[in-house]
Amino acid sequence: MGLFDFIRRRRLTQKGLSSGKKRRTQTDGLVASTLDRSHVVRFGIYAVFGALLSVMVLLSSGSTGFRDLPAQGILVALVVLAMMLAVFHLSHPEVVKRNGNVLLVFGGIAAHLAVVRGVAAVVELNGFDASLKLLLIPFALAPMIHGVLLGQQVGIYSVGAVSLFGCFLVPQESMLTYLVMSLVGGLSAVFITRQVRKRGRLLRAGLAVGAVALVLGYVFDLIAVGPLFSEGMGAWKLFGIKSGSAFITGVATGMVVSALLPLLEGVFAVTSGISWLELSDLNHKLLRRMQLEAPGTFHHSLVVASLSEAAAEAIGADAMVCRVSSYFHDIGKLNKPDYFVENQGDENPHDSLTPTMSALIIVAHVKDGVDMAIKHKLNPRVIDVIREHHGDSLVYYFYRKAQEKLKEAQKRVDEGSESTDDLPELDENNFRYPGPRPRSKESGIISLADAVESASRSLQKPTPQKIRTLINDIVFNRIKDGQLNDCGLTLSELNQVRASFSKTLRSMLHSRIEYPKQGKKTETKGGAAPEEATEAAAEKAPAGKAGGKEDDAAAKVVPVEELERQRKKKAAGQS
Repeated sequence: MGLFDFIRRRRLTQKGLSSGKKRRTQTDGLVASTLDRSHVVRFGIYAVFGALLSVMVLLSSGSTGFRDLPAQGILVALVVLAMMLAVFHLSHPEVVKRNGNVLLVFGGIAAHLAVVRGVAAVVELNGFDASLKLLLIPFALAPMIHGVLLGQQVGIYSVGAVSLFGCFLVPQESMLTYLVMSLVGGLSAVFITRQVRKRGRLLRAGLAVGAVALVLGYVFDLIAVGPLFSEGMGAWKLFGIKSGSAFITGVATGMVVSALLPLLEGVFAVTSGISWLELSDLNHKLLRRMQLEAPGTFHHSLVVASLSEAAAEAIGADAMVCRVSSYFHDIGKLNKPDYFVENQGDENPHDSLTPTMSALIIVAHVKDGVDMAIKHKLNPRVIDVIREHHGDSLVYYFYRKAQEKLKEAQKRVDEGSESTDDLPELDENNFRYPGPRPRSKESGIISLADAVESASRSLQKPTPQKIRTLINDIVFNRIKDGQLNDCGLTLSELNQVRASFSKTLRSMLHSRIEYPKQGKKTETKGGAAPEEATEAAAEKAPAGKAGGKEDDAAAKVVPVEELERQRKKKAAGQS
C-alpha cells in the first residue's frame, strides 16, 4: 500500500497537483485510543488501587482500630472504595471516559495516602511527638492537583476520598481530627485554586492550607498553648516546632504542586488553566505570522475569541479553551491568505477560478490548519477545534455559483450551442468540509461564533433586531444540518449562547455619535467642548419604546446643532 501511495503522489507532483509531502497526523494511534477508553484497563486501575489500599490498611492496622482484626479493616475499606467508585462514575461521566483521567485521579489519591502512611511511619520510627503525625500531613496535595487539572468538582471528590480512606491509616483516637483537618484543608485549597491562571495562586493556596492547619491544630490541642506559661522554654520550643511544621507543610504543598503540574500535564495529556493562559500569548509564532500575513483573519479570530469566551462563561463551559482555540482556529488560511475575503484587496483571485476549485481551496484551510498545529505542537484540544469548527457543512456560496454555472450550461445545451458532454459535474460532497462535526461544547460554541462573526460583516446598519435575526438563522440552520448533534449543547444552553452572542455583537457593532464637521464652531453652556456636548446628548437621548421591535435599540442621538439651538432659546427665555 505504501508503494502505490508513493507512486500516486509522485504522479500528482509531476502534474503540479501535489507538493509531494505527506500530511502530518497526530501521534495518538488506534492502539493508544483503544487503551485510553478500554473498560478492561479501567477495571485494572481500580483493582490495583484496591490492592494498594489494602496493603496500606494492613500496614497501619497496628495503630488503628483494626489492630486485632486487620482483615475486617481491609473489608470495610474495600466497601468504602466500592461506594466511592459508584459516586465517581455517577458524578463525573466525562472524566471517566478517559482512562488517563481515571489513572490521574486514583493514582493521585494512592500517592496522597502513601504520604499519610509514610509520615506516620517516620514519626513513629524517630520517636517524635505523636501530634506531628497530623501536623506534617499535606492535606491539600491530591485535591489541589485534581482541582487544577480536572476541575473543581473532581477536586472536591478527591477531598472526600483522601479524607475517608485516610481514616483507615491513622490511630483510632485521631480519626475525627484527621477527618476534619483533611476536609477543611482540602476544600480550602480546591476553592482557592478554582480557575487558577497564575502559579502564584498555588502558593497562596498553600499559605491558606498552612494557616488552616495551624488554627485546627490549636482547636484540637495538637499545638498546646496552655503549657507555654508554666513549663518554660521547652514548651515554647515545642510550640514553635509544631506551629512551624503545620504552616510550612501547607506552603510546601503549594510549591510541590506547582513543580509537578508540568510533568503531570505531559504524562496524562491534560492542560491546566495556567498552561492555557500561557498558550493565549499573542506573541506565539503562528499568531505573529497571522498578524503580518493575514491581518483580516487575525482580527476575525480575536472577535471569535471574544464571542466564544463570553458564551462559554454563560453556560459554564471552559472559557479559556474557547479563547485560546479561537485564536488558532483559522491558522490554515496562512497558506493562501489572499483567497479569503477578509484579507483581499481590490482583486479577488476567485474570479479566475471555477467554483469547484475555489471551494477546494477554501475547504483545504482546515487540513492545512491541522497540519500546522501538529507541526508547532499545539494542544490536542486546539487541534480538535481546528479540525471540527466547520464540521461537514456546505461551502454554500461557491456551491450556489456552481449551480448557476450548471444552469447556464444546461441552457446552452438546450439551445444547441453545446453538447451534453460539456455539462460540468456537480457533486455536493465536493463543496463540503471534511469534518468531523464538533464533538465538545467548546468546539460547538466556536463553530457558531465563527459563522456569526463572518455573517455579521454583511449587515448594513446593524440594529439589535437584525443581529438577533442573523444569530437565530445561523443557529437554526446549524441545528437543521445536524452540525451540533455531537457537541453536547442542549437547547437551553443554545439559547444562552444566542443571547450572549447578541449582547457581545451589539457592543461591537453599536452606532457611533456623529461628530460635527471640523471648522463649525459649536459651544455648549459653560464653554463645554463639542465632544462633551455629544456625550451629553448621548446620555440625555430618549430610549426606544419598550415592547417594540427595537426595544433594546441604542438611544436616539441628538445632533449638536440642535443642542445649541435649544441652549440659545433657553437663554433668550431667561433674559
